[in-house]
Amino acid sequence: MVYEAVGYNLFVYFWALKLIFAKLMNNTSEQYNAVIKICKDIFLKKNADYGPSWRVLRPSSLTDQIFIKAQRIRTIEQKGESRIEEDITQEFIGIVNYCIITLIQLELPSATGAESIEVENIESLYDKHAQKAKALMEMKNHDYGEAWRDMRVSTFTDMMLMRVLRIRQIENNQGKTLASEGVEANYYDMINYAVFALIHLK
Repeated sequence: MVYEAVGYNLFVYFWALKLIFAKLMNNTSEQYNAVIKICKDIFLKKNADYGPSWRVLRPSSLTDQIFIKAQRIRTIEQKGESRIEEDITQEFIGIVNYCIITLIQLELPSATGAESIEVENIESLYDKHAQKAKALMEMKNHDYGEAWRDMRVSTFTDMMLMRVLRIRQIENNQGKTLASEGVEANYYDMINYAVFALIHLK
């Protein structure tokens, strides 16, 4: 009877844990979608204002833009203040959008001038890469069990800086790697780190 009671209690315990985890996953999915919606809205508004002018930027230039934003976040975190109006929330949003822009850029032909910068189905391209990033997040969340919720925003900043430095090294190596993932995986990771940071900051 004692063993049966213990077994039953363990069953109830693990069942409850499963329900809690499922609820957290649903909440994470909703929070993730909400953050991406904000990022996408800003992206589309800027695209309406400026057009796809970013098409003339080479991937290495976009990488440097991400580096600048991540470096500014870290500087503000360390100094505790910002002297211009944009706070770190805007920089994290910028990183999400620059990462998606870069992923779009990597699959399109190079653009050299006004005649070649137009992009058809820009919104669907944005959605495609945002959905790939979310799918990756959900797979990792399954394995790591929402560990990101206990991480500091400053850690996400450092991890993004590490990823962008990896990408710059791969770019300097002409895209060749011996044992590591290519640049695309690092961009998807940075999207997710930035989204996690934004969820923490909301």
